[in-house]
Amino acid sequence: MPATEPVPANQAPHHARADHIAITGLSKTFNGRQGKVQALQDINLNIKRGEFVSVLGPSGCGKSTLLMMLSGLLPTNVGRIMVDNKHIDAPNPDAGIVFQQDVLLEWRTALQNILIQAEIRKSDMTEAKARARQLLKMVSLEDFEGSYPKELSGGMRQRVSICRALLHKPPLMLMDEPFGALDAMTRDQLQIDLLRLCADNEMTVFFITHSIPEAIFLSDRVVVMSPRPGRIEQIIDIDLPRPRRLAMREEPKFIEYTRELTKIFQGLGVFREEY
Repeated sequence: MPATEPVPANQAPHHARADHIAITGLSKTFNGRQGKVQALQDINLNIKRGEFVSVLGPSGCGKSTLLMMLSGLLPTNVGRIMVDNKHIDAPNPDAGIVFQQDVLLEWRTALQNILIQAEIRKSDMTEAKARARQLLKMVSLEDFEGSYPKELSGGMRQRVSICRALLHKPPLMLMDEPFGALDAMTRDQLQIDLLRLCADNEMTVFFITHSIPEAIFLSDRVVVMSPRPGRIEQIIDIDLPRPRRLAMREEPKFIEYTRELTKIFQGLGVFREEY
């Protein structure tokens, strides 16, 4: 029989993908001025390679804490995190991280900001510059590589931040409300840009958001977190075709997912509709 081409990880059916992340029995407690504060309680979650998983929950439920622990930038108290069968107990060099604020250096151009990754990793700069320019073109910023952050809009700055995180071709992308501070139209465009970048770079994405429609539109699964201490209340599979289009948000199935997630948060007391 003829040999078949391997299927890219992010195109294979979920059940056929290998686990990329395994979080087991994870809890996190902080020592505050008024005593101990439990941020997370008994988190158990497996994420497949190439999967896009959004974590959705109210402020203070431990979403960002979970992301920081997954990155290795914050130590665990109880439980463990495995990425590619390796225990995460130090910063993970294979992860790309994008925060809500772009954290660009104002004295460096867009291209120079992206190349920080290559400088830190002592990568081949000729290859890095070619890769950086390719990424800028993918997000329609090829004409702005020499611009400084103050010359860019908020959405353009966040595109540069995403390009910087992608420069070293990370198999895992961690994103903490990267579009939360942007206007609605810019947010829509960056969601499309992100999905295109994910398809082209074949990576696992762990995405933090407060937005129900954003989580549905981007994700393969949505992890619903309870108010503090954060627990996984429910995990919703999002059975919508890819590539995703903005018009999809008007379709009955999308609206039904919105209703389902809204109902879950109403049950948790997150949404209160009394006047």
